[in-house]
Amino acid sequence: MVPVLLPEPLIINTSGPIRQVYAKQDFDLLPIYIYSFINNTSYEMSELTDLEPQMSEQTHKTIVIGSGPAGFTAAIYLSRANIPNIVFEGIQPGGQLTITTEVENFPGFPEGIQGPELTMKFREQAERFGSEIITKVVDSVDLSERPYKVQVGEETFLTQSIIIATGSSARWLGLANEDDFHGKGLSACATCDGFFFRDQEIAVVGGGDTALEEAIYLTNFASKVTVIHRRDELRGSKIMAERALANDKIDFAWNKTVKEYVAGENGILNKLILADTQGGDDTELNVTGCFIAIGHTPTTAFLNGQLEADENGYLITKPDSAATDLPGVFAAGDVQDHVFRQAITAAGSGCMAAIECERWLGAEGL
Repeated sequence: MVPVLLPEPLIINTSGPIRQVYAKQDFDLLPIYIYSFINNTSYEMSELTDLEPQMSEQTHKTIVIGSGPAGFTAAIYLSRANIPNIVFEGIQPGGQLTITTEVENFPGFPEGIQGPELTMKFREQAERFGSEIITKVVDSVDLSERPYKVQVGEETFLTQSIIIATGSSARWLGLANEDDFHGKGLSACATCDGFFFRDQEIAVVGGGDTALEEAIYLTNFASKVTVIHRRDELRGSKIMAERALANDKIDFAWNKTVKEYVAGENGILNKLILADTQGGDDTELNVTGCFIAIGHTPTTAFLNGQLEADENGYLITKPDSAATDLPGVFAAGDVQDHVFRQAITAAGSGCMAAIECERWLGAEGL
């Protein structure tokens, strides 16, 4: 492990994912440090100490909760429409993008771009147009009456409208060395990363429709895809199961779970140790990529059930709209999208939410 010393108060461990941070203080400056680390640049501490605005007694027009493509795009559109807004970006600005290495499918970057760097570009653009960005986590909201209340630690912010862009997080297996393999053969998004595994043997973990869809998609690139499932029959729909079982490029490791990830000399995944759920011996599976497809968890716990959501916790928006079931509350990005989950679609829904929010504020005379 080679620690890279960055300006106080953080040290980022570069042998693991960027989000592995050891902090002496709060995470207020994390996005700046990530960006400076990637670009080999430095900042004077005097440039960074005033990032966090003080608590205001005013009722804000709009608060954006969450960052990443959806939250920052919403902020950009709001600011360009001359609507003052605050963005609470959390302690992991950019969400899933912060653990994404090369992003090659976001328009405008023909050579690709690192996920954290793309996040910083979103952030800088929002700041350029006047968005006020606070690197803190929203603990709860009170949507019982307007103005709505947004609780951040001991501070309460009042706002007429809210855009929720808190995203979702992939469910991982929770293995001891899992973090070491993010961007090194381990992924939770076939659409994002499948291209990098052309003509390689890879694995997909899961037995539902998501896993089967990912496995079928990955056959467009991989020479062989092994679906690892803890049971002896698939949980997915009949039609998806039939398609996967009929695909010559897909094999199945029944009654198996991943016990350990094993890296080659280059530090990249090259083997899985599989445990047998029926009590048999462990086995090895030689693969250079492993896609975890056991679902995502939308970040909605802080809402405490105040907005309509589906059975998996994803916020429900009105058809062809970012509006939720409460006036002035909008949702954008993966927190309401369990189908596409792409940076570009998240940015598009952030644009929708901001435009709808602007029109709603106007109609309310705010």
